[in-house]
Amino acid sequence: MVKGWSDRYLTLYGLVMLAVVLGPPVAGALGGLARPADPVRLSAVLALLCAAFAGYLGLARKFGPMVVPAADAAWRLLSPLPRRLVLGRGALRLAIVGVLAGLVIGVALASVLGGGGEPLVRLGAALVIGVGLGLGGMALAVLGQSGPTWDGWLQAVIAAAVLAAVLVALFGAGPGRPLLAALTTAPAAVAGLVAAAGAVLVRQAWTALDKVPARAILASSTRAGTVAEATTMLDPAVLTWAAEDAHWRGRVLGTRRWPVRGAWVLAWQEIRRASRRPVFMGALAGATALPALAWRAELPVAAFALLLGGALTAAASMVAGARRDGGNPALLRLLGVGPGVARAVRALPPAVAGGVWLGVALAVLEASGASGGGLWALGVACGPALGAAALRMAGRRPIDHAMPVLDVGGPIPTGALMWALAGADLALLGCAPTLLALAAPEAVTGAGPWLATQVITGVVVLGGYLAARSFRAAWR
Repeated sequence: MVKGWSDRYLTLYGLVMLAVVLGPPVAGALGGLARPADPVRLSAVLALLCAAFAGYLGLARKFGPMVVPAADAAWRLLSPLPRRLVLGRGALRLAIVGVLAGLVIGVALASVLGGGGEPLVRLGAALVIGVGLGLGGMALAVLGQSGPTWDGWLQAVIAAAVLAAVLVALFGAGPGRPLLAALTTAPAAVAGLVAAAGAVLVRQAWTALDKVPARAILASSTRAGTVAEATTMLDPAVLTWAAEDAHWRGRVLGTRRWPVRGAWVLAWQEIRRASRRPVFMGALAGATALPALAWRAELPVAAFALLLGGALTAAASMVAGARRDGGNPALLRLLGVGPGVARAVRALPPAVAGGVWLGVALAVLEASGASGGGLWALGVACGPALGAAALRMAGRRPIDHAMPVLDVGGPIPTGALMWALAGADLALLGCAPTLLALAAPEAVTGAGPWLATQVITGVVVLGGYLAARSFRAAWR
């Protein structure tokens, strides 16, 4: 296929727009090389980078990482062709992803290394460390796909990254300050060690391509095909359903008599489901420290986004039953519970989960000195609004691609936009008093009036949503 002038123009235009969008943040991050290193900010950013690296490895392990197209999976992969020849193009794509992820890590690391010595040397060392981690982590994920031994090492590295994030966040600005100071005084030595380890892992991964089992590649290719289908169809609900079904498929669950009856069974379902996913719930609990780390890293916008996103994630993790009700109402009728009562009971688990998560996150934020006392109670009071938002997210229909497309410097499909805003709108409206208190903490002179306002706002939003759903069902 020969590229025309229009294709070249679109490629150049995309690169220019990418440079315009990413230029100011990158320039601001690199401006940290001109000022002395701040131990508090350094520890916060390093803790965030350790957590991000653990997430990066976890995603690579979850989705493969080695995948092949459907045609190769159906024929070339199972043919007598050398496995490395079949997987070579996929390995190149993984290397590009690893380099890009490493550059992001390197730029973030360069922003906190501080001045001293040659700035270009520090910048180069930070980029080498980032690229070494990005490529080495992707190579380790490929090795983990080749056998259980390497997969155990991959899980150990993920656990070590999480532990390092916790230790750096707790002790980086105190007892661990000399160790972090060694990173700022000798970044070239650290870069050399990381680069050597990354090169060894890349070499091992390239050698192990011939040993990756076909069944592992087929399984990861199936998951990647589901992701591609959901991306092409612009229907993210396909991903959540696929992940939910894949998690429970093949599991043998024990049975016991439940301590509740009637409508309360609907709430107990969510509690039992959450208790059977300890890893996810543990990660969700650990994420309560991320907003405080972002605040200490002088990233207030990221801190606000993490607070709202984490609270919505915690609430949305407790609405699997509500999603099932929307997909198959017959299951709800078998329980003999009315729709209105069912929605009210379904709102309790997400309200409690979202409120508790936000309250704990705000308490950690207060403990880090980011704000005054009393904000954690406002977070707990946001529970009803978060419950309504989670129920609205659970009841979303597939994206309506027939809706018009807005042209504001680029096409924006309004169907996808409305789908994304469903749920977030109720969260922003119901948590407005808490958001205002966070934006201007010095204006919070007493917790009583703000707390009462937040309780009333949250209850009104939840009650209004439940009433609107009941009215809508009766009108039909």
